[in-house]
Amino acid sequence: MIAGVVLAAGASSRYGTEPPKQVELLPQVLAALRDSSVEDVVVVSGAHALPVQSVHCPDWQRGPGASLRCGLASLPLDAQAAVVVLADGPDLDPRSVDRVIGEWRANGGEAVAASYDGVRLHPVLLARALWDAVPDAGAKSLPARLVPCDDLTPPGDVDSPTPAGS
Repeated sequence: MIAGVVLAAGASSRYGTEPPKQVELLPQVLAALRDSSVEDVVVVSGAHALPVQSVHCPDWQRGPGASLRCGLASLPLDAQAAVVVLADGPDLDPRSVDRVIGEWRANGGEAVAASYDGVRLHPVLLARALWDAVPDAGAKSLPARLVPCDDLTPPGDVDSPTPAGS
């Protein structure tokens, strides 16, 4: 079983509006995951209450790795791997999720990440064997085999609201 973990615990301080960006962008990310082959999804909350069921991470301020560890710890025992995505990546394409999963199923490994024009981004798949090794800096600091997703739109990383009329 492959699960999805959505990291939505941060303070979103750079975003600067209410509601926080996680509340605004999360529905698009969850829709993309529903359209992918992940079998279960966990959302990790922290600084803000979210309008969906979530796992609260009391240590979210330690960094994205702390939030990720909370999400991974909440997954069912039969989860072999987790696909990690960001709540502020509203352009997540379910095909990138499925490519990362397909690559892992075909060739194994501990970590597999999507790349766009050679740049490593999300989604990132972490095999269960790697879960205990996630540092506070998060999965980005772990080596991963890259899966080209150059023909897809990158998921984005929204730090500010789009101005009206844009």
